[in-house]
Amino acid sequence: MSDIIGYKIHQIVDNGAYVQITLTEDVQLEPISQKQLVMESVSKKLDQETKQQVMPLLEAILQSQPTIKIKNYQHTSIAITMPKNRYDKMGRPQVGEKLQVDLKKI
Repeated sequence: MSDIIGYKIHQIVDNGAYVQITLTEDVQLEPISQKQLVMESVSKKLDQETKQQVMPLLEAILQSQPTIKIKNYQHTSIAITMPKNRYDKMGRPQVGEKLQVDLKKI
């Protein structure tokens, strides 16, 4: 069983006969500092003994660097093209509304 992920409509292109809907994952992003990313990356690469020696030095070096908050998440996006009458039957969802898409291997 997999998690259900909602998708938010990002863009709608209607050419009269077909409608193309672009969806992106509806997730809340948390800001992560570059310092935190560097510390985690280095920590994963080192054994415990080396980590105990290197991490205090790395923390001291990174303390002097400005903290820049970044959002660390790659969104999944989906583009769906469908006949306009099918789009109408769905209730004509608009940009910002949420859809559930069932994707699984069969």
